[in-house]
Amino acid sequence: MTAFISPAPGLHASPPRQLHFGSVSGVGDGSVQWLLKRNCSLAPRQLLAFYLSLCVISLAVAVAFWTQGAVLVMPFAGLEMLSVGAALLLYARHAADSELIRLRPGRLTVRRISGPRVEQVEFAPAWVRVEPETGDRSLIELSGQGRRISVGRFVRPELRRQLADELRWALRRWQGRPQPATAPADDASAEELELKWQP
Repeated sequence: MTAFISPAPGLHASPPRQLHFGSVSGVGDGSVQWLLKRNCSLAPRQLLAFYLSLCVISLAVAVAFWTQGAVLVMPFAGLEMLSVGAALLLYARHAADSELIRLRPGRLTVRRISGPRVEQVEFAPAWVRVEPETGDRSLIELSGQGRRISVGRFVRPELRRQLADELRWALRRWQGRPQPATAPADDASAEELELKWQP
């Protein structure tokens, strides 16, 4: 996905740049969102249709053999359908996994969906640090105000640095704004708040 972003009115930011992972909200408040999803060839609904058609064909073949006297084909067909169904169920459980990062005025929201588990963390944009977890190609860790969350699972390792740079650039745009009322009142130095990639 490619979009162009421009700074919100009154913000001091570098010239607009091209975003490869994010998109700008049409609301006009300068909001940006990054939707990172698993690359799946089949949606869960398509997967169900495929499985049902496979079951129909398998049962038709099993019934044809059963009528000819090969009674052992039916139990094996049932076992095959159960095995394939279990494998497809495991696949479908994580087919909709995603990470949504939304930067709005005064708030950065990160929602991570993994199977049935949903994790959501909110930050004040001016207090967020963007760092790699371990090295240049590792997951990206967003931290601040005593909270942390890792993102970038659905981005190729060699592109994670580019995603981190986009996040940093968008977050810098909000640093010129007045601090929200919920911002922490600790003595963090300017160096700690600088958003740099430190392998």
